[in-house]
Parts: sequence; structure tokens; C-alpha cells
Amino acid sequence: MAMDVVTGAFGYSGAAIARDLLAAGRRVRTLTSHPRDDQDIEALPLDFTDADGLARSLDGAETLYNTYWVRFSHGANTQDRAVANSRVLFEAAKRAGVQRIVHVSITHAAADSPYPYFRGKAEIERQLASTGIPYAILRPAILFGGDGVLLNNIAWLLRRLPVFAIGGGGAYRIRPIHVDDLAGLATGAWTGDVTVDAVGPQSLAFRDMVTAIRAAVGSRAVLLPVPGRLVPPLSAVLGTVLRDVLLTAEEYQAMAAGMADSDAPSTGQTVLTDWIAAHGADLGRRYANELSRHFR
Repeated sequence: MAMDVVTGAFGYSGAAIARDLLAAGRRVRTLTSHPRDDQDIEALPLDFTDADGLARSLDGAETLYNTYWVRFSHGANTQDRAVANSRVLFEAAKRAGVQRIVHVSITHAAADSPYPYFRGKAEIERQLASTGIPYAILRPAILFGGDGVLLNNIAWLLRRLPVFAIGGGGAYRIRPIHVDDLAGLATGAWTGDVTVDAVGPQSLAFRDMVTAIRAAVGSRAVLLPVPGRLVPPLSAVLGTVLRDVLLTAEEYQAMAAGMADSDAPSTGQTVLTDWIAAHGADLGRRYANELSRHFR
């Protein structure tokens, strides 16, 4: 049976990709820092300090689906280290004879970006291209669906707070893609080297998304425009209360600058506002803690 490797197959986008591969009759192995028993997926360590072990773990894989990244620096898990770790992973894949790498990046990744997140993603893309392994680079902006964090936690706040602050009025646009649409794109047939924006069919203002979530969950919270400079400290205060990181300053600034939008052709089918309306009864029932998921 043909075998593929997915980094983080017990996580979010990696889990969606693994489901698609298993449904197609593929054998799936995952490299993960959060192992668990699974009868369908073989789990091996994602240990960047053991390059030889990584190469052995990748031996026999046709395709490596790489979802590894660090959303924000936390302790020793920094974005600079994530860039270095990705280089180790790609070199191990080359040694193991992996035939293709499908890599999840970010819209507007660029070496000259003012945002470290986007510069780091661009450097990883450069590293991947330099390996000589055929690749597909998928560039989503925002993911939704499944147990995604962003929309769920916006809904959670709208269910509980009388006021929801929106930086700068929220006119900046976003172009999310459903996680299952991303998985379908990732596991599709690829030839040659490809870089494509992974975006859904709907681009809308951030405020309109929040308004749709408020309606879907039956919230009466007032949507209050506030100066953009207030969003990071307000998020930090809420994060302290919740023992989490809700939104970093860079994430807000990049979104407000249009980095979460794209004018590329749609590569997903799920309309965001339709999905929100259909899932309002479930959205925000429980808070999804990012730190607990990845670091605790």
C-alpha cells in the first residue's frame, strides 16, 4: 500500500489531510510532538534534533504533507526555530527519497514583508524550492471548520461579553478557506512545482464576519469600533484572564493591512457565511485554548 507522511495528523489541518488520504486508501504515517494511539495512523516523533531519525521515519513515503509551523513564539518554540526546523525536515525528506512535498504556507509570504511571520514563511518556501524535490505550496489566509480556533473563540466571546471591540472599524477583508477544502486541495493531483493561494469563494470584511457570527449564535453584543492600537492590549488582557494568546499584535496588524485577503481564483467551495449560519448552534459553546492545545 502506498504510504504518505503528514506532520501533525492529530492536529487541525493535518488531521483533515490525513482523513482524505485514508479515505483514498493510502497508508498514513504522522510525525508529531503529540503522539497518541490510533489504529489507522502510525505515529513517530517529530524530533528535529534527530535528523537521521527523521530520515528513517520518512523512508518509503511518496509524499510529505507539511503543516508544521509555530503560530507565535512561546518559550523555546520560536518562529526562527521553526524556520530552522523546517530546513532539517526538508533535508531529511530529500535523504529519504520523498517524491513530493505539499507544504502549507500563508498568503502574501514574502522575504521583504514587514511581518516576521510572513518573512519566516517565505524563507521556508525558499528552502523547499532549493531541495530540488517537486513541491506544491498552498497559501491559506484563515482556516475555518472542524475544531478551528478563530471563529469558535469569536463566537465564545460574543456569547459572553456585552461588547465586542473591532479594531479600526473592521473594513479590512479576509478570504478564509474551509479546512476540508484545504485538505482536498492538498491531496489533489499535482505536477511540477506549484504555488497557489488556498482561498475560499468569499471575500468579506472582518466586521461582516463578526456580524454573521453574532447573528448565528443569537448574541446581543454591541460591536464597538476602537482604534487599532487598542486591539493588542485588549487581547492581551483577555489572554491573561483565559491563560491563552487570543490575537498577537502582528496578527492584527497583518490582517488590518489586508494580508488575510487575496484576489486569486477560488480554490475552495465552502461559503463562509453559509457555514456560519449552519453551525451557529454549536459555535462558541466551549473556549478553544491555543496554549493548552500546543504547549501544555
